[in-house]
Amino acid sequence: MAIHRAQPGRGGEQNPRFEALPPLSLYVHLPWCVRKCPYCDFNSHEANGELPEAQYVQALLRDLEHALPLIWGRPVHSIFIGGGTPSLFSAQAIDELLAGIRARVRLDADAEITMEANPGTVESERFRGYAEAGVNRISVGVQTFDDAALKALGRIHASGDAVRAAELAARHVGNFNLDLMYALPGQTVDLALRDIEQALALEPTHLSAYQLTLEPNTLFHRYPPALPDEDAQIDIEEAVHACLAQAGYQRYETSAFALPGRQCRHNLNYWRFGDYVGIGAGAHGKISLPDKVLRQIRYKQPKAYLSAVEQGQPVQEEREVPLSDMPFEFMLNALRLTDGFELSSYAERTGDSMASILDALDAAQAKGLIERDHRWARPTDLGRRFLNDLQAMFLKSV
Repeated sequence: MAIHRAQPGRGGEQNPRFEALPPLSLYVHLPWCVRKCPYCDFNSHEANGELPEAQYVQALLRDLEHALPLIWGRPVHSIFIGGGTPSLFSAQAIDELLAGIRARVRLDADAEITMEANPGTVESERFRGYAEAGVNRISVGVQTFDDAALKALGRIHASGDAVRAAELAARHVGNFNLDLMYALPGQTVDLALRDIEQALALEPTHLSAYQLTLEPNTLFHRYPPALPDEDAQIDIEEAVHACLAQAGYQRYETSAFALPGRQCRHNLNYWRFGDYVGIGAGAHGKISLPDKVLRQIRYKQPKAYLSAVEQGQPVQEEREVPLSDMPFEFMLNALRLTDGFELSSYAERTGDSMASILDALDAAQAKGLIERDHRWARPTDLGRRFLNDLQAMFLKSV
């Protein structure tokens, strides 16, 4: 299985130059679900029969070993175990996975280790085992506490399961996120706020609240449900944001809200254009070297991934990021942050000159899409509303 390598840049383009490499995280993808949700466009696959836990964990560790030459000596600041539904895996499997990771990389003593869990696959002993294995942050995929809406979304759990999962996360881990969606089929402002209020009653440290969108290659895209109209969507979003702000949750990214000091450190590293190794079926990675930035994609189908790892080639596609793409790739992430970015961080994280984005920054400021001073640039309310247009201003034609 040959790696498909895309060519960097065009004739004569310079490479990045890093004085110090960005912080490094590790993403682990566990691709199986009980059932594929009709709105989901993630790389997830329905589990048919018993999961190949032991085989997959060993493949993940061999995959990580394959990546080690690119990250020798660099500390790993966070781990995120996503999916799919990682909580389908036993506590023993997660313990073996994390122990194997610790044996292979320099994991910070206080590293944030997040694991996603779905309420329909939760039990007390399993959560206790995850915590004992080293998981210190849980993200629970609630989506909504409305049973009728859960059925419409194709979820396998009921609202009572979601409450119990949150309570178990609080008991065994303490630091936990609840994922919520709004602007659901038939949802009103009152129904959306009822969801938020029930979530707040569970006292999560973090909330992800985002609008349901109809993504390509999903069942909902082919057979779209009746969603609230655009004005109603705006009303719901504004009410949700106001309710969370009043409860003391700071909106630090487009759809992320946290109590003070409880931001997701792993996701912040993405948005600040840090590095991450991605292992597992379909996982993406971004790794900076002294003179280039690599993006990698693993084989997507679980069977193909396991076979590729066995042959010592888990990476299906690898490409160098051209220097001309750095402004857009950086802004695609950094402008999602409410506080924006420190201007000096652009050169630090991209290896590119700050001069390459000054014209675009000036143009965005003139349109009222960003505000900036000698140290920081951040999106305005208008910029957040038209975020795609703002990010596109940093595209370069080559």
